[in-house]
Amino acid sequence: MNEAFTQRLLALHYVYPKPLNRLAPLMKDDPELEYLGLRSPIDLSVTLQIPLEQANALKRSYLNYAYTPLMEIYSKQQIRPVSYQDPLYPASLLELIDPPAVLYAKGDILLLDAPEKIAVIGSRKAQSYSRSAMQKLLPPLLAEGFVIVSGLAKGADAMAHRCAIDSGGKTIAVIGSGFLHRYPKVNDELSFIIEETQLLLSEYPPYMPPRKWNFPMRNRIISGLSKGVIVTQAEVKSGTLSTIEHALDHGKDIFAVPGDIFCPLSAGPHKLIAEGAKPVWDGVQVLEEYRQLRS
Repeated sequence: MNEAFTQRLLALHYVYPKPLNRLAPLMKDDPELEYLGLRSPIDLSVTLQIPLEQANALKRSYLNYAYTPLMEIYSKQQIRPVSYQDPLYPASLLELIDPPAVLYAKGDILLLDAPEKIAVIGSRKAQSYSRSAMQKLLPPLLAEGFVIVSGLAKGADAMAHRCAIDSGGKTIAVIGSGFLHRYPKVNDELSFIIEETQLLLSEYPPYMPPRKWNFPMRNRIISGLSKGVIVTQAEVKSGTLSTIEHALDHGKDIFAVPGDIFCPLSAGPHKLIAEGAKPVWDGVQVLEEYRQLRS
Protein backbone atom coordinates (compact mmCIF):
# COMPACT_ATOMS: atom_id res chain seq x y z
CA MET A 1 0.00 0.00 0.00
CA ASN A 2 1.04 3.60 -0.57
CA GLU A 3 1.96 4.91 2.89
CA ALA A 4 1.55 8.53 1.84
CA PHE A 5 -1.96 7.85 0.56
CA THR A 6 -2.82 5.94 3.75
CA GLN A 7 -1.66 8.92 5.83
CA ARG A 8 -3.80 11.31 3.79
CA LEU A 9 -6.81 9.00 3.95
CA LEU A 10 -6.49 8.58 7.73
CA ALA A 11 -6.21 12.34 8.18
CA LEU A 12 -9.28 12.91 6.02
CA HIS A 13 -11.21 10.20 7.81
CA TYR A 14 -10.21 11.61 11.20
CA VAL A 15 -11.83 14.95 10.40
CA TYR A 16 -14.57 13.66 8.07
CA PRO A 17 -15.44 10.10 9.20
CA LYS A 18 -17.74 9.15 6.34
CA PRO A 19 -18.20 5.92 4.34
CA LEU A 20 -16.24 5.37 1.15
CA ASN A 21 -19.09 6.40 -1.16
CA ARG A 22 -19.08 9.84 0.48
CA LEU A 23 -15.31 10.23 0.10
CA ALA A 24 -15.08 8.75 -3.40
CA PRO A 25 -15.87 12.03 -5.25
CA LEU A 26 -12.64 13.49 -3.85
CA MET A 27 -10.68 10.62 -5.40
CA LYS A 28 -12.34 10.61 -8.80
CA ASP A 29 -9.74 12.96 -10.31
CA ASP A 30 -7.21 12.67 -7.47
CA PRO A 31 -7.04 8.95 -6.58
CA GLU A 32 -4.08 9.39 -4.19
CA LEU A 33 -5.55 12.52 -2.49
CA GLU A 34 -2.29 14.28 -3.40
CA TYR A 35 -3.97 17.63 -3.99
CA LEU A 36 -6.58 17.53 -1.22
CA GLY A 37 -4.79 20.16 0.85
CA LEU A 38 -4.71 22.53 -2.16
CA ARG A 39 -8.40 22.30 -3.05
CA SER A 40 -10.47 25.38 -2.35
CA PRO A 41 -13.40 25.31 0.10
CA ILE A 42 -15.74 26.07 -2.81
CA ASP A 43 -14.37 23.06 -4.72
CA LEU A 44 -14.79 20.86 -1.63
CA SER A 45 -18.31 22.16 -1.10
CA VAL A 46 -19.35 21.32 -4.67
CA THR A 47 -17.52 17.97 -4.80
CA LEU A 48 -18.81 16.68 -1.47
CA GLN A 49 -22.18 18.46 -1.71
CA ILE A 50 -21.77 20.06 1.69
CA PRO A 51 -22.35 23.67 2.83
CA LEU A 52 -19.48 26.08 2.22
CA GLU A 53 -19.07 26.73 5.94
CA GLN A 54 -18.61 23.00 6.53
CA ALA A 55 -16.16 22.81 3.63
CA ASN A 56 -14.11 25.64 5.15
CA ALA A 57 -13.99 23.83 8.49
CA LEU A 58 -13.11 20.55 6.78
CA LYS A 59 -10.14 22.07 4.94
CA ARG A 60 -8.82 23.74 8.10
CA SER A 61 -9.14 20.52 10.09
CA TYR A 62 -7.57 18.40 7.37
CA LEU A 63 -4.54 20.68 7.14
CA ASN A 64 -4.16 20.43 10.92
CA TYR A 65 -3.92 16.63 10.73
CA ALA A 66 -2.35 16.09 7.30
CA TYR A 67 1.11 15.58 8.80
CA THR A 68 0.12 14.14 12.17
CA PRO A 69 1.67 10.64 12.41
CA LEU A 70 -1.65 8.90 12.87
CA MET A 71 -0.35 5.40 12.11
CA GLU A 72 2.24 5.79 14.86
CA ILE A 73 -0.31 7.19 17.30
CA TYR A 74 -2.77 4.39 16.58
CA SER A 75 -0.04 1.79 16.94
CA LYS A 76 0.79 3.05 20.44
CA GLN A 77 -2.90 2.61 21.30
CA GLN A 78 -2.89 -0.94 19.87
CA ILE A 79 -5.27 0.22 17.14
CA ARG A 80 -4.78 -1.15 13.63
CA PRO A 81 -6.45 0.96 10.91
CA VAL A 82 -7.57 -1.12 7.93
CA SER A 83 -8.27 1.04 4.88
CA TYR A 84 -10.42 -0.14 2.00
CA GLN A 85 -7.18 -0.80 0.05
CA ASP A 86 -5.63 -2.95 2.79
CA PRO A 87 -5.25 -6.67 1.88
CA LEU A 88 -7.00 -7.53 5.17
CA TYR A 89 -10.07 -5.41 4.33
CA PRO A 90 -12.97 -7.87 3.86
CA ALA A 91 -13.99 -7.96 0.19
CA SER A 92 -17.63 -8.56 1.19
CA LEU A 93 -17.81 -5.05 2.66
CA LEU A 94 -16.98 -3.52 -0.72
CA GLU A 95 -20.29 -4.95 -1.96
CA LEU A 96 -22.14 -2.48 0.30
CA ILE A 97 -23.49 0.74 -1.16
CA ASP A 98 -21.61 2.60 1.57
CA PRO A 99 -18.53 0.56 2.56
CA PRO A 100 -16.46 1.81 5.50
CA ALA A 101 -13.50 3.77 4.15
CA VAL A 102 -11.48 2.72 7.19
CA LEU A 103 -11.99 0.03 9.82
CA TYR A 104 -10.30 0.48 13.19
CA ALA A 105 -9.37 -2.82 14.81
CA LYS A 106 -8.18 -3.94 18.23
CA GLY A 107 -7.21 -7.54 18.87
CA ASP A 108 -6.77 -10.50 16.53
CA ILE A 109 -6.77 -8.75 13.15
CA LEU A 110 -6.53 -12.09 11.30
CA LEU A 111 -10.16 -12.82 12.24
CA LEU A 112 -11.10 -10.40 9.46
CA ASP A 113 -9.71 -12.99 7.05
CA ALA A 114 -11.67 -15.91 8.54
CA PRO A 115 -13.60 -17.49 5.65
CA GLU A 116 -16.76 -18.34 7.61
CA LYS A 117 -18.45 -15.78 9.79
CA ILE A 118 -22.05 -15.75 10.98
CA ALA A 119 -23.92 -12.97 12.75
CA VAL A 120 -25.91 -13.72 15.88
CA ILE A 121 -28.25 -10.92 16.92
CA GLY A 122 -31.37 -10.19 18.92
CA SER A 123 -33.06 -7.82 21.31
CA ARG A 124 -31.37 -5.77 24.00
CA LYS A 125 -34.20 -7.13 26.18
CA ALA A 126 -33.28 -10.75 25.37
CA GLN A 127 -34.11 -13.23 28.10
CA SER A 128 -32.50 -16.44 29.32
CA TYR A 129 -34.20 -18.21 26.40
CA SER A 130 -31.76 -16.48 24.02
CA ARG A 131 -28.79 -17.61 26.10
CA SER A 132 -30.05 -21.20 26.16
CA ALA A 133 -30.72 -21.13 22.42
CA MET A 134 -27.18 -19.90 21.72
CA GLN A 135 -25.70 -22.60 23.93
CA LYS A 136 -27.47 -25.08 21.66
CA LEU A 137 -26.82 -23.33 18.35
CA LEU A 138 -23.29 -21.99 18.53
CA PRO A 139 -20.99 -24.84 19.69
CA PRO A 140 -21.43 -26.92 16.48
CA LEU A 141 -20.68 -23.81 14.38
CA LEU A 142 -17.68 -22.84 16.49
CA ALA A 143 -16.34 -26.39 16.26
CA GLU A 144 -16.34 -26.01 12.47
CA GLY A 145 -14.40 -22.76 12.64
CA PHE A 146 -17.23 -20.25 12.26
CA VAL A 147 -16.53 -16.83 13.80
CA ILE A 148 -19.48 -15.24 15.62
CA VAL A 149 -20.17 -11.60 14.68
CA SER A 150 -22.37 -9.31 16.77
CA GLY A 151 -22.67 -5.73 17.98
CA LEU A 152 -21.66 -5.76 21.68
CA ALA A 153 -25.04 -4.31 22.70
CA LYS A 154 -26.80 -5.32 25.89
CA GLY A 155 -28.86 -8.48 25.74
CA ALA A 156 -28.53 -10.90 22.84
CA ASP A 157 -25.31 -9.40 21.40
CA ALA A 158 -23.41 -9.73 24.66
CA MET A 159 -24.79 -13.25 25.12
CA ALA A 160 -23.52 -14.24 21.66
CA HIS A 161 -20.01 -12.92 22.32
CA ARG A 162 -19.83 -14.58 25.74
CA CYS A 163 -21.14 -17.89 24.41
CA ALA A 164 -18.49 -17.89 21.67
CA ILE A 165 -15.70 -17.12 24.15
CA ASP A 166 -16.93 -19.59 26.79
CA SER A 167 -17.14 -22.30 24.12
CA GLY A 168 -13.52 -21.73 23.10
CA GLY A 169 -14.44 -20.10 19.80
CA LYS A 170 -13.80 -16.76 18.13
CA THR A 171 -15.94 -13.64 17.93
CA ILE A 172 -15.89 -10.19 16.32
CA ALA A 173 -17.67 -7.27 18.02
CA VAL A 174 -18.63 -4.35 15.78
CA ILE A 175 -19.26 -1.22 17.83
CA GLY A 176 -21.01 2.07 17.08
CA SER A 177 -18.45 4.41 18.64
CA GLY A 178 -14.71 5.03 18.77
CA PHE A 179 -12.50 3.05 21.13
CA LEU A 180 -12.20 5.94 23.59
CA HIS A 181 -15.96 5.84 24.22
CA ARG A 182 -16.96 2.29 25.06
CA TYR A 183 -20.70 1.71 24.99
CA PRO A 184 -22.66 0.43 26.77
CA LYS A 185 -20.74 0.72 30.03
CA VAL A 186 -22.32 -2.47 31.32
CA ASN A 187 -20.25 -4.37 28.72
CA ASP A 188 -16.91 -2.73 29.57
CA GLU A 189 -15.39 -5.93 30.93
CA LEU A 190 -16.56 -7.94 27.92
CA SER A 191 -15.20 -5.26 25.59
CA PHE A 192 -11.73 -5.50 27.16
CA ILE A 193 -11.79 -9.31 26.93
CA ILE A 194 -12.70 -9.11 23.24
CA GLU A 195 -9.96 -6.62 22.38
CA GLU A 196 -7.39 -8.77 24.21
CA THR A 197 -8.38 -12.19 22.87
CA GLN A 198 -10.83 -11.67 19.98
CA LEU A 199 -11.48 -8.71 17.65
CA LEU A 200 -13.08 -5.34 18.37
CA LEU A 201 -14.02 -3.37 15.26
CA SER A 202 -15.32 0.13 14.53
CA GLU A 203 -15.60 2.33 11.46
CA TYR A 204 -15.22 5.41 13.65
CA PRO A 205 -12.02 7.18 14.76
CA PRO A 206 -11.23 6.70 18.47
CA TYR A 207 -12.68 10.04 19.60
CA MET A 208 -16.17 9.36 18.20
CA PRO A 209 -18.85 9.17 20.94
CA PRO A 210 -21.82 6.80 20.64
CA ARG A 211 -24.56 8.50 18.64
CA LYS A 212 -27.92 6.98 17.89
CA TRP A 213 -27.43 7.05 14.10
CA ASN A 214 -24.12 5.20 14.40
CA PHE A 215 -25.82 1.97 15.41
CA PRO A 216 -27.98 1.39 12.31
CA MET A 217 -24.80 2.11 10.31
CA ARG A 218 -22.90 -0.46 12.38
CA ASN A 219 -25.55 -3.06 11.52
CA ARG A 220 -24.61 -3.06 7.83
CA ILE A 221 -21.06 -4.05 8.80
CA ILE A 222 -22.29 -6.92 10.99
CA SER A 223 -24.33 -8.19 8.05
CA GLY A 224 -21.65 -7.42 5.47
CA LEU A 225 -19.01 -9.45 7.31
CA SER A 226 -21.25 -12.49 7.66
CA LYS A 227 -22.43 -15.32 5.43
CA GLY A 228 -25.73 -15.41 7.28
CA VAL A 229 -27.62 -14.04 10.27
CA ILE A 230 -29.18 -15.93 13.18
CA VAL A 231 -31.92 -14.08 15.09
CA THR A 232 -32.86 -15.29 18.57
CA GLN A 233 -35.39 -12.98 20.26
CA ALA A 234 -36.60 -9.67 18.83
CA GLU A 235 -39.75 -7.61 18.71
CA VAL A 236 -41.32 -6.95 15.31
CA LYS A 237 -40.21 -3.31 15.41
CA SER A 238 -36.60 -3.29 16.57
CA GLY A 239 -33.08 -2.35 15.55
CA THR A 240 -32.38 -6.05 15.11
CA LEU A 241 -34.50 -6.10 11.99
CA SER A 242 -32.46 -3.31 10.38
CA THR A 243 -29.55 -5.77 10.28
CA ILE A 244 -31.88 -8.25 8.59
CA GLU A 245 -32.81 -5.66 5.97
CA HIS A 246 -29.14 -5.15 5.14
CA ALA A 247 -28.66 -8.94 5.00
CA LEU A 248 -31.61 -9.43 2.66
CA ASP A 249 -30.37 -6.63 0.39
CA HIS A 250 -27.14 -8.58 -0.09
CA GLY A 251 -28.56 -12.08 -0.40
CA LYS A 252 -27.42 -13.34 3.02
CA ASP A 253 -29.02 -16.36 4.66
CA ILE A 254 -31.50 -15.62 7.44
CA PHE A 255 -32.04 -18.10 10.28
CA ALA A 256 -34.60 -17.49 13.03
CA VAL A 257 -35.11 -19.26 16.36
CA PRO A 258 -38.77 -20.12 17.05
CA GLY A 259 -39.99 -19.14 20.51
CA ASP A 260 -42.88 -18.98 22.94
CA ILE A 261 -45.94 -17.71 21.04
CA PHE A 262 -46.99 -15.71 24.10
CA CYS A 263 -43.68 -13.82 24.33
CA PRO A 264 -43.44 -10.47 22.45
CA LEU A 265 -39.76 -11.19 21.80
CA SER A 266 -40.75 -14.19 19.68
CA ALA A 267 -42.78 -12.03 17.31
CA GLY A 268 -39.76 -10.87 15.29
CA PRO A 269 -38.33 -14.34 14.56
CA HIS A 270 -41.80 -15.72 13.85
CA LYS A 271 -42.47 -12.93 11.34
CA LEU A 272 -39.14 -13.68 9.64
CA ILE A 273 -40.00 -17.39 9.45
CA ALA A 274 -43.39 -16.54 7.92
CA GLU A 275 -41.54 -14.44 5.33
CA GLY A 276 -39.13 -17.25 4.40
CA ALA A 277 -36.36 -17.33 7.01
CA LYS A 278 -35.17 -20.83 7.92
CA PRO A 279 -36.32 -21.89 11.41
CA VAL A 280 -33.43 -23.33 13.44
CA TRP A 281 -33.09 -24.88 16.88
CA ASP A 282 -29.73 -26.61 16.48
CA GLY A 283 -26.43 -25.40 15.03
CA VAL A 284 -26.18 -28.58 12.98
CA GLN A 285 -29.10 -27.32 10.87
CA VAL A 286 -27.08 -24.25 9.91
CA LEU A 287 -24.05 -26.37 9.06
CA GLU A 288 -26.20 -28.67 6.90
CA GLU A 289 -27.55 -25.65 5.04
CA TYR A 290 -24.02 -24.55 4.13
CA ARG A 291 -22.94 -28.07 3.24
CA GLN A 292 -25.84 -28.23 0.78
CA LEU A 293 -24.80 -24.88 -0.71
CA ARG A 294 -21.22 -26.11 -1.14
CA SER A 295 -22.21 -29.42 -2.77
